[in-house]
Amino acid sequence: MNSKDLALKLADSALSKKAENIKILDLRKLTSITDFFVICTGSSDTHVKAIADTVIDGSRDLGEKPWHKEGFTHKSWVLLDYVEVVVHIFLNETRNFYGLEKLWGDAEITEISD
Repeated sequence: MNSKDLALKLADSALSKKAENIKILDLRKLTSITDFFVICTGSSDTHVKAIADTVIDGSRDLGEKPWHKEGFTHKSWVLLDYVEVVVHIFLNETRNFYGLEKLWGDAEITEISD
């Protein structure tokens, strides 16, 4: 599966758990670190964990698994690194503080919604 399709599938998994403000940032022309960021927001730490668990389960169904996971202790920012796609699941306050969309403002952004 190519990285763009994986990003879309992971975003759909987040959407299925009612993640909010889902955006896919295409970083392929900007960096070699990763191809895509999937960024979304959960309404509580419990919601953030539920979104992360659903994304992991959905990726497993695709034959993918995260290379690295972090943030499950505090659950204000959970990061799931699939190498070519990195999923960031934030609480709203944390997302606003770090402003990844502003840091990567030159990226092409796709918004995902129902």
